[in-house]
Amino acid sequence: MRVHAYAAPAAGQPLAPTTIERREVGANDVLIEIRYAGICHSDIHTVNGDWGPQPFPVVPGHEIVGVVAEVGSAVTRHAVGDRVGVGCMVNSCGECVNCTNGDEQYCLDGMVGTYAATDRDGTTTQGGYSTHVVVDADYVLSVPDGLDPAAAAPLLCAGITTYAPLRHWKAGPGTKVAVVGLGGLGHMAVKIAHALGAEVTVLSQSLKKQEDGLRLGADDYFATSDPATFDQLAGRFDLIVNTVSASIDVNAYLRLLAVDGTLVNVGAPAEPLPVHAMSLISGRRSFAGSMIGGIALTQEMLDFCAEHGLGAEVEVIAADQVNEAYERVLASDVRYRFVIDTGTIA
Repeated sequence: MRVHAYAAPAAGQPLAPTTIERREVGANDVLIEIRYAGICHSDIHTVNGDWGPQPFPVVPGHEIVGVVAEVGSAVTRHAVGDRVGVGCMVNSCGECVNCTNGDEQYCLDGMVGTYAATDRDGTTTQGGYSTHVVVDADYVLSVPDGLDPAAAAPLLCAGITTYAPLRHWKAGPGTKVAVVGLGGLGHMAVKIAHALGAEVTVLSQSLKKQEDGLRLGADDYFATSDPATFDQLAGRFDLIVNTVSASIDVNAYLRLLAVDGTLVNVGAPAEPLPVHAMSLISGRRSFAGSMIGGIALTQEMLDFCAEHGLGAEVEVIAADQVNEAYERVLASDVRYRFVIDTGTIA
């Protein structure tokens, strides 16, 4: 099946329209007519080669919302016409301890990414900047009717990437949570932490988004460019979620944690983040990482967002604006997520 798509032909090259081959619908597959695809910073890192060599040409996109167009003979969870989503993975071994525990993203055999990965049949996966995709039914999510489809697309990455650590480290009433960065990930972290009942503080380089942060649910907002911030907030937080994909002074942020507090990284900078042992030892603090969530947790996140009326703040664009959108993401000129209307791909 040939479908239209936008692909990066080589590292650092502009995305361009093309056609790609999608596999035939197998017994446990779902064919999805894609309606919206979010633009994640990971897409840009991948096509720019920031994370190493890639199997170009690459069709990015792992924030996918669409409608079921066809199902395989063994599929019972989804039906033609259902509104569905696909996130950052489309397969895993399904048998290791992590997969059976619902942590498919940590599959010991390596989870299969939605694009630029090798699928179980040996083909290279291609993502959501396209008109259609075929996905194993076990990795297809149901998108509740209460969610706007364009605003729901970024939930498949930005939503679950922030929901997972907030749930794992038990953010809720009586907890103090700080969110570092108010971008695509950060704005969802604020919304979700607030909905979970936590006291939420945004730590951003400047105060230029302060009004947005408070509107989205933050109780406080501080500029990290002001050294007084780190003195004023020392020892305050139970959990800090770092959403930025650039280098930060980890030790300075660790000092903002209360005893037994955790700083969890969900942003993925290309360079190492040095940590002094005493920054951890002096407060029994933890420095951790978190990567998306399993399929069951992702469905829980979508249902939670629908229940609480949470969606991403999005700017919907036509497919031929994707390269301009990449430049604007790198310039932090989006509030807060670009979403491609894939009906414009031809």
